[in-house]
Amino acid sequence: MDRYGYLKAAAAIPSVRVADCAYNGGRIAALVGRAAVRGVEVVVFPELSLTGYTCGDLFLQPALLAAAEEALAELVRSTAEFNTAFAVGMPVAVDDMLYNCAVVAAAGEVLGVVPKRHIPAYAEFYESRWFASGAGRPTVEIELCGQSVPFGTDLLFDIDGARCGVEICEDLWVPTPPSSELATAGAEVIFNLSASPETVGKSDYVRQLVAQQSARTRAAYVYCSAGFGESSTDLVFAGNALLAENGTVLAAAERFSLDEQLVVADVDCQLLRNDRCRTTTFRHGGASGRATVAVSMPVADDRPFDRAVEAQPFVPADDDRRHSRCEEILNIQALGLARRLAHTHSAKAVVGISGGLDSTLALLVTVRAFDRLGLDRRGIVGITMPGFGTTDRTYGNALTLMRELGVTVREIPIRAACEQHFRDIGLPADDRSTTYENAQARERTQILMDVANREGALVVGTGDLSELALGWATYNGDQMSMYGVNASVPKTLVRHIVEWYAAHVAEPPVAEVLRDVAATPVSPELLPADAEGRIAQKTEDLVGPYELHDFFLHCFIRQGFSPAKILFLAGRAFEDRYDRPTILRWMKTFFGRFFAQQFKRSAMPDGPKVGSVALSPRGDWRMPSDASAAVWLAEIERLADGTPIDN
Repeated sequence: MDRYGYLKAAAAIPSVRVADCAYNGGRIAALVGRAAVRGVEVVVFPELSLTGYTCGDLFLQPALLAAAEEALAELVRSTAEFNTAFAVGMPVAVDDMLYNCAVVAAAGEVLGVVPKRHIPAYAEFYESRWFASGAGRPTVEIELCGQSVPFGTDLLFDIDGARCGVEICEDLWVPTPPSSELATAGAEVIFNLSASPETVGKSDYVRQLVAQQSARTRAAYVYCSAGFGESSTDLVFAGNALLAENGTVLAAAERFSLDEQLVVADVDCQLLRNDRCRTTTFRHGGASGRATVAVSMPVADDRPFDRAVEAQPFVPADDDRRHSRCEEILNIQALGLARRLAHTHSAKAVVGISGGLDSTLALLVTVRAFDRLGLDRRGIVGITMPGFGTTDRTYGNALTLMRELGVTVREIPIRAACEQHFRDIGLPADDRSTTYENAQARERTQILMDVANREGALVVGTGDLSELALGWATYNGDQMSMYGVNASVPKTLVRHIVEWYAAHVAEPPVAEVLRDVAATPVSPELLPADAEGRIAQKTEDLVGPYELHDFFLHCFIRQGFSPAKILFLAGRAFEDRYDRPTILRWMKTFFGRFFAQQFKRSAMPDGPKVGSVALSPRGDWRMPSDASAAVWLAEIERLADGTPIDN
């Protein structure tokens, strides 16, 4: 693995000649060579790939078994110079019984042999005619290619620091796959050597099966099935290969190709370990696995990185998934609010409407909750509170949105009240300090709370997850509400939900306003507008781009990565937008503010969790308000200075 915990793995589909072991071994060796040039540390080949899966009764011929062992010996010898381990399929005879096996080898050494446990004998499968099951056999030492090697189903292989386990084809299809046991014994990467014939619809099922098993085991899963060259007497093998990680397919082969294929992906073993560590129901069994250590394989710093890095990890890139995600999140938010309204026997809610993204989403959620409860939308009291920095654009959008949605509209300017407050506390008229800004936020919150008291209503909070992470909220101002519906929705996703609502739900008048809201610069509008009446106080100019902060947040909280690894990934995700110094600048801001502003999150109101990252002190995130950021900030300083960091 490299210093960030990535193991470059591959599934290789070679050209096959049935029963021609020398030819097959040569093609496998060539693909191992290709993989080595690519920097691959381990490559998985199909089931029985040294002989071909479709040999039939030829498997019982001693000549074929001898040829397979000779081909393996030559394969191991010819690939000894490569820094690449491989798993290849072949029949192996042990104690007068024949087994369908995976042989794992590296650096001129056979590391171990794993027999298939579940031998199919139904439909088109006749494997039990030739092969015995390895289930229940104790691990023993056997002679293979002049070496004494372990043979058993409980083997784990340490390949350059990554713990790997093996199952074979049908093993995955049974109710309790061996990979579940291997994963709890410590395997982080599962190899599946397969030869699954193609039938209509089967490929989709296999993809779901592989993805689901990788998620269940919190592992990377390298699945490689036989392709062109296997006998087509009764079956066709389409060359299906998949690399999945914790439920996500990272790479896949082109099915029905006549060409040899090498499918490569960097799997994140560090991420898998972090996820297993935080998931208390996943515990390593420890005693059930036996490790076989491979030769350490040097990793070149300049090798390609075979993994897509999403710049917006909270926002699905696929249109269909993004559409369903937005709909689902809105429903979760609305259901949470509906439950709170029902519990408090309240038919009214108060929402402060600024014409910005967050308050717009909060209003849409509240409208949906009222509609689900069968409540009159006029029970939603929308209050716009223009102040010193309010622009005509946001003011107009706020009023239009409330009117078109049919809620009760109230306008309560805060300028005069704030000016009186400034005089009371002795704030100079030309002061534009934090006091000047926070006083406005607290005045608005006081209005919302007091109107809610008069109306017997709930104050619906508008602040989002990104603002909570940065502490970009006034304590006991917009930080406070009676129910915060946006509390676990990051800013990048808030924008997409508003845009989605405009495109798929809203009628034309509302849709037009929503599109303009999404296009408006994010701002608290606490400082006066510029000479042209435009927003002068832009949040992202002050604290940095939200797309970067959301990226940092996901990497830090969800994935548990260090600043060095976050920088490595951000450099790839944003290579066309931000240079290294810019990323480091805003990363320093993120970590500094995240730690310093925990006290605001410790006192945050209730709100629904909608995704895998949430900061509620009653839910996902426990952190003392006086914790130090020194470790993270020191690493960022070393990165800025160019000091090498070992992660």
